[in-house]
Amino acid sequence: MPEALKLAVVGHTNVGKTSLLRTLTRDGTFGEVSHRPGTTRHVEGARLSVQGQALVELYDTPGLEDAVALLEYLERLGSGTQRLDGPGRIEAFLASSEARQRFEQEAKVVRQLGASDAGLYVIDAREPILAKYRDELQILASCGKPLLPVLNFVSAASARRDAWQAALARLGLHALVSFDTVAPPEDGERRLYESLALLIERARPALQRLIEDQQRQAEQRLAAGRALIAELLIDCAACRRAVAEDAEAAQIQALRETVRQREQACVSALLALFGFRPGDADAGTLPLLDGRWNDDLFNPETLRQLGVKVGGGMAAGAAAGAGVDLMAGGLTLGLATLAGALAGGAVQTARGYGGRLLGKWRGEHLLSVDDAVLRLLALRQQALLQALARRGHAAQESLLLPAQDPQQWRQGRLPAAVKRARAHPEWSALNPGFRPGRADREQALIALASEL
Repeated sequence: MPEALKLAVVGHTNVGKTSLLRTLTRDGTFGEVSHRPGTTRHVEGARLSVQGQALVELYDTPGLEDAVALLEYLERLGSGTQRLDGPGRIEAFLASSEARQRFEQEAKVVRQLGASDAGLYVIDAREPILAKYRDELQILASCGKPLLPVLNFVSAASARRDAWQAALARLGLHALVSFDTVAPPEDGERRLYESLALLIERARPALQRLIEDQQRQAEQRLAAGRALIAELLIDCAACRRAVAEDAEAAQIQALRETVRQREQACVSALLALFGFRPGDADAGTLPLLDGRWNDDLFNPETLRQLGVKVGGGMAAGAAAGAGVDLMAGGLTLGLATLAGALAGGAVQTARGYGGRLLGKWRGEHLLSVDDAVLRLLALRQQALLQALARRGHAAQESLLLPAQDPQQWRQGRLPAAVKRARAHPEWSALNPGFRPGRADREQALIALASEL
């Protein structure tokens, strides 16, 4: 089994080295991220694996703090009677007392780069191009290992991407990758690993395998996210509350809170799916529900259920009536069959809908969630899903979703599966009579997720 590719993440202090590792590993708890310089004081490692095989090992290193003085020291080491090349000067430096005292942090960096296959040199693209950065690159180049510059924070308005690209080219570094650790581009990881494959040919198969695995995982996360949103919509669409007229306002508020909590549960599940912290996003508030009063007896699914039940009851009643006709020797002229069919249909209808009709006669209503609110839930959760897919694990601030256009969520067609759910209160986990694992509910969830 080939050894994992070893990469040292190097650069100046406070340029986002730890942030890069958090995003690449999808681990928001890796290391410590702070605006204070010099937060990372030791080398820390992480692995990227596929099916249990480590393909890449990443090493977070301290920031280079005094490159100007270190470069002067290295130049003095190479100016004696014994001429030393770059790696030779680095070895002499690491063996000196200066590596254990004055340049302790820099020694950790070059030691790890020397033990790695290549280095990722992280640059804060918002910073001006100062002499200290050129000195850093000259020191790192002395280690004799390939370097791939990574421009961080390129999404900022103050980013100097073109200027950095020109400066790096003057130093012989023509290959670079733009990778914003807070909002990484959709193909950012793929381009990073493809660029590494150009620098280290032997690592190409492992890096290609990593690219394919991460693409597969991204697709699986999106599919799982759509399934979570579908379940939220089915639960809310099928939710019902029987209320008396004198308790309407309180029940509307209670239903609103129930739906808000259910949406927050979906938000938490989406955050966990993408490996983010529980407080990275919030469901926010819902508009005041107008409520859906009474059951929609013209809902196609309700009519379908009514037809099936009436048909079944009429068949049973007709069979009993036919027996009466036979016993009477046909003297009833088939009236018993007809009467039995009508009675059977009435009994079956009363069983399925008698409770609702009786409730209406008593002045009760069935309260359910507005179509507009269902559309808002769908739009809001899909916006969250897309935002999480583009969010880097180095992001520190909570995710703020843009307000949805009222015209968009107050109008539009509901998916067929959501309409069907209106007539199936047993599909909703928010109702007392919820029965999990029903085949018809699972089919509706699959259809709705694919439509989303």
